Amino acid sequence: MDISKIERDLISIIKLKSIQAKVFLLIVIEGKMGAEKIGNKLGITPNEALSVAKQLVELGSLIEISKNEFEAMHPRFTAVNMYRRMCEKEKIEFKRNVTVDNIGIALEKPYEDARTKYNKS
Repeated sequence: MDISKIERDLISIIKLKSIQAKVFLLIVIEGKMGAEKIGNKLGITPNEALSVAKQLVELGSLIEISKNEFEAMHPRFTAVNMYRRMCEKEKIEFKRNVTVDNIGIALEKPYEDARTKYNKS
């Protein structure tokens, strides 16, 4: 899995900002976390991490577990959901996009690994 390619696709096709793509991928791959941990892992302030996470909630890619903790929804659903919202915003026809489908497929295993006790290190 080439995370940098997925990040580029999230930015170019779904029109996420770079920091939004990084936060989304971090939570998908590592599991739920709070703004402070997101900030520490990405080298941004907790306030910036909180702001970006809340933007991703609005985009339909994260859910807010508590006031300061966020979790990703299943990536197959989320990739298509974010793409649909981008199409609505840009006023372009929503139709199947193989690259968007592949983002969800590529992230499915790391998403599930981060959420099962058998694959935790």
